[in-house]
Amino acid sequence: MIQTEKISYQDPKKGKTFEGYMCWDDAVDGKRPGVLVSHTFKGQSDFEIGKAQDMAALGYVGFALDMYGVGKRATTPEQADALMKPFLDDRALLLNNILLAFDTLKNHPQVDPSQCGGIGFCFGGKCMLDLARSGVDINGVVSFHGIYDQPGLNHQGDIKASVLVLHGWDDPLAKPDSTVALGNELTERKADWQILAFGHTGHAFTNPAAKFPEIGMLYQEASNRRAWQAMVNFFEEIFEVIKQK
Repeated sequence: MIQTEKISYQDPKKGKTFEGYMCWDDAVDGKRPGVLVSHTFKGQSDFEIGKAQDMAALGYVGFALDMYGVGKRATTPEQADALMKPFLDDRALLLNNILLAFDTLKNHPQVDPSQCGGIGFCFGGKCMLDLARSGVDINGVVSFHGIYDQPGLNHQGDIKASVLVLHGWDDPLAKPDSTVALGNELTERKADWQILAFGHTGHAFTNPAAKFPEIGMLYQEASNRRAWQAMVNFFEEIFEVIKQK
C-alpha cells in the first residue's frame, strides 16, 4: 500500500519551515531510491503529491517538496508570479531551498541516500536543472517543460547527474534557441544528457488542467504519456532496478 507522510523540515540559517509529502510503497522491503518532485510556480499541490505517489508505485520514495514555505501556495497566476519572483531574482536562494529538500529526502529512513534523483514541472524543471548544475552528487534529474536559462552562479566542474529534458517544441517559455543553448551548456560541462522534444506541444503539457492554447499552455495526452515513459526508462537505467510488479 502507498504510504503518504507529511514532513516538516527547516532552513536552520533562516529559521523557515517547509512542508512536503514523502510517499512510498510499504510492500517494498528495505531502502530504495528516492526521487524529489518539484512543483510548478503555483507551489506544491495535489498534482505534485500525486506524482510522488506515482513514483512510490514504481518502487521509489517520492518526495513532493516545498520551495516556498508552509502555507505559501497560489490560486491565481498573479499570486504564483509573486511567489516565484524572489527565486528568479536570486538563484542562490532557489538552490538553497532545493538542497534543503534534497537533504530531507536523503535522510528519510526509507531512502538509500546513494541513489537519488529528481523530477520537476515548469518552475520545478528549472529547479532540477539548477540542482544538477550545482555539481551536487545526485544520480539523475528530469525536467518536464522546464525553463533553461543559466543561474549565473559560476558553477565549475563537471555535472555529475544524468539529465533528461522533456520538452514541448512549441513551448513559448523555452524557445528552440534556449533548448540548443542548454544542450551546449550540458555538453561543455560533460553531463550525460538527453533532450526529448515533442512536436505540436507547448508548455505545461503534462497537466490536464492546462487549457490555455492561446498562450501556448495546453495538456497534450500523447506527449504526457511518452514523456512519463521516457522518465520511467531513465530511472530504471540509472538506478539499475527492474520493473516493479
